[in-house]
Amino acid sequence: MFELKTIVPGRQTAQLERPVVLFLIGMRFNKPWRPDKWAWFLRTMPAMLAELEKNRDSGLLWYRTHLSWRMLTVQQYWESFDKLLAYSHDRKGEHFPAWAKFMRTLQNDGAIGIWHETYLIEPGKYECVYGNMPPFGLAAATKLVPAEGRLAQAKDRFAA
Repeated sequence: MFELKTIVPGRQTAQLERPVVLFLIGMRFNKPWRPDKWAWFLRTMPAMLAELEKNRDSGLLWYRTHLSWRMLTVQQYWESFDKLLAYSHDRKGEHFPAWAKFMRTLQNDGAIGIWHETYLIEPGKYECVYGNMPPFGLAAATKLVPAEGRLAQAKDRFAA
């Protein structure tokens, strides 16, 4: 469901029929020399993503994990903000106990930093292009279409 697939030749773009939510979440290793403090936390996101992949009704459409020196970021696309919130507040899911433990043990510790940003992406209010890529990002979460005709230029894709 969330694996990178075969490269699609040429220029492609995403086509949305309804709004989707982009959720960026990450952590920063402020004290990388202290894995005794944060190693458990590093295992929480893979467990959450595995849980979400198993539940097709969770609302998670696609995700990708990015590592850049001290930063770990997960790019996620969701069907709706309501489904994202429902998962984050589900006391039976992987997220809620991990969040509670973070608040008890790491919130004021400073060994890691955490962050997230949430964006609503609406039809006609986004622009993207992919060249010789497997389905990725917004196009993997929605529908991949050729970037041609009225979708050939960035200004036109934004208004489409």
